[in-house]
Amino acid sequence: MTAAETPHLTHTDGEGRARMVDVGGKTATLRTAQAEARFRPGPRVMALLRAGGGPKGDPLETARLAGIMAAKRTAELIPLCHQVPLDVVEVAIELGDDALHIRSLARTHHVTGVEMEALTAASVAALTLYDMCKAVDKGMVIEYIRLTSKSGGRSGDWHRHAEAP
Repeated sequence: MTAAETPHLTHTDGEGRARMVDVGGKTATLRTAQAEARFRPGPRVMALLRAGGGPKGDPLETARLAGIMAAKRTAELIPLCHQVPLDVVEVAIELGDDALHIRSLARTHHVTGVEMEALTAASVAALTLYDMCKAVDKGMVIEYIRLTSKSGGRSGDWHRHAEAP
């Protein structure tokens, strides 16, 4: 491996100080990212979610909208992220037997990727579910917040290998 191929953190300079990556010379391309999170409530909360309500309204729809809104504000939350003009953000929440599976998608035609936007959408959707349901149970668990795929840009496509959470 040559010095140019050696992995390095792009958000630090030669002296280890945080820096914003210069994307000025990059070409705008179609970039897509997908992420997921798992939300594990207890049986009481799961019953309420299946019934479509809770003390603060419909948690699933509120969480879905919160995820979309959060993706649009990622650069305000993550210090070195660029502002990205998003073409679309989608958040889907699926009820499983004992957990909710949150999936997000972010897409742009831009010079930098949207992995952080997809991850932020899934994370904030999960956090919103917790907030909406904490009056019933504070022992809920948010887990497996992770990127599942990304496409576009200089580094090309990447897909997480299939694995059970």
